[in-house]
Amino acid sequence: MDNLENKISELGEDVESNVLGAQIEKRIKVLAAKLDFSIKDTRTWVSEASGLEFIEKFAPCEDITVVIPSQIIHEYACLPFTNEDESISIVFAWPPNEMMKRWLKVACPGDYKYFLGDADEIRKIINAKFGIGADNFMEGDEGGNIQAKPEAVEEDEDAVIIKFVNEVIRQALIDRATDIHFEPQKNSLQIRYRIDGALVPVKLPQNLIYYQAAVISRLKIMAKLNISEKRRPQDGRISFKSTEKSVDIRVSTLPMVYGESISLRLLDLGDAPVAIEDMGLGESELKKVINAITRPHGIVLVTGPTGSGKSTMLGACIRKIRSPEIRVITVEDPVEYEIPGINQCQVQSDIGMTFASALRSILRQDPDVVMIGEIRDQETADIAVRASITGHLVLSTLHTNDSVGAISRLVDMELDPFMIASSLQLVIAQRLVRKICPHCAKPKKYNEDELSHYLKTLGIDSKDELQFNNKILEGNGCEKCKNGYRGRLAVFEVLVVNDRIHHEIIKGSPAKLIRDLAIDHGMEPLSKCAWEQVKKGRTTLAEIMQFSDENNMD
Repeated sequence: MDNLENKISELGEDVESNVLGAQIEKRIKVLAAKLDFSIKDTRTWVSEASGLEFIEKFAPCEDITVVIPSQIIHEYACLPFTNEDESISIVFAWPPNEMMKRWLKVACPGDYKYFLGDADEIRKIINAKFGIGADNFMEGDEGGNIQAKPEAVEEDEDAVIIKFVNEVIRQALIDRATDIHFEPQKNSLQIRYRIDGALVPVKLPQNLIYYQAAVISRLKIMAKLNISEKRRPQDGRISFKSTEKSVDIRVSTLPMVYGESISLRLLDLGDAPVAIEDMGLGESELKKVINAITRPHGIVLVTGPTGSGKSTMLGACIRKIRSPEIRVITVEDPVEYEIPGINQCQVQSDIGMTFASALRSILRQDPDVVMIGEIRDQETADIAVRASITGHLVLSTLHTNDSVGAISRLVDMELDPFMIASSLQLVIAQRLVRKICPHCAKPKKYNEDELSHYLKTLGIDSKDELQFNNKILEGNGCEKCKNGYRGRLAVFEVLVVNDRIHHEIIKGSPAKLIRDLAIDHGMEPLSKCAWEQVKKGRTTLAEIMQFSDENNMD
């Protein structure tokens, strides 16, 4: 037994079995948890015990399988890299023991130096080369060619599929994905992550198509769905835990031409609840929102497309106003985040418990505040409006492009304009835009005529804004972000229904007139809020140009 294994053995049988029994690339994290060390301190401990120097940065060889067979790369979590003097060394996620060293001598003869490296970085490079979970389905010959392993799959296909699906979800968590889409194509199974609002294809093993049915079935089993039902959509839920974090996963299946498409929505249970003060509202807008949600009655709506953070905003509003003196009841589809101290119920349309039917029952429960996950139909909208007029504060969402669109949508639902004007207090329209990666952001100076054109397209008077040309930044792409963006932030448009707007709603005035009137009374459009974020160096001009079409429609 080598020195490292001796030292781990001295820590006790429990530590030894947990660390050496874990996957090679996870052993540092498992040992860190057992020692109660940081990852950095644990690496130092392992480095000293094994005699391998830890290397922070390395450039993998152009064709890694020429040096090390792909099977060894997968099993030992190691990579060859080129030194400054053009010699080749090998970096490991975990130091090799004597048996592994003997195999390396046989499989890749040569006088190589060994180093310890970052396990996540090594696994990321391996995934980029072979695809996520390639070691579950593939093995490489001496030339690095990838071949199927039918014998291994036949022996324990279930274990292989379980490991692959877990690896796909685990990698999504590492990459900060909010959704995973399994999409069957004619000759392949495509998997894509949604990261910062953009879809990113995942590199996968070449013969994954042969295991498509098994992968889909595994996901349905995890979500407790009927695996024999392939003709109808199904919805389910998965609780997933890994060394990275714990997540609640919402699962949706939909039959397609070449099989069932499965979408996973990842809800991070470890995320701290967002306070309304931290949502990103400006000082003036924040005061308007707090004033509206602390009134005893009326409707407050949050609008925007799917994935724009509407549920997060409603949750922040509820957390702001909850108290022992106020009874809050919500009806959601589904309940995404549990909020202590309030009463939450979930829509179950298969038994007739819709938003409208649940809302009728809720109003008999003596609530002070009612939160409706979404107003989808005329019946729900009518009950919500009447509830607000009869002394309840109602919070809900609508799918509209801007704040004024909420009024038009309620009119389209055949609600009386007088009822809308009497109940509606405030509308928050919001969108998410990608944040510039702080690690690679650089100034991006535009030609004045070009910048003036962009601002005009956004509906912003460029006269006083050209002076901020030197404040505009752009991400250039780095190891942290790949595409110049990392994370997202919200931009808002807050419409307060004052007496003038109340009068125009009753008159049935067109949306453009109401919008212009709201802007005259201090409402900042989404495009202007987004431009303010550009001036602060938080996002790019290219990212906020998505609002230009909306302004041109007015």
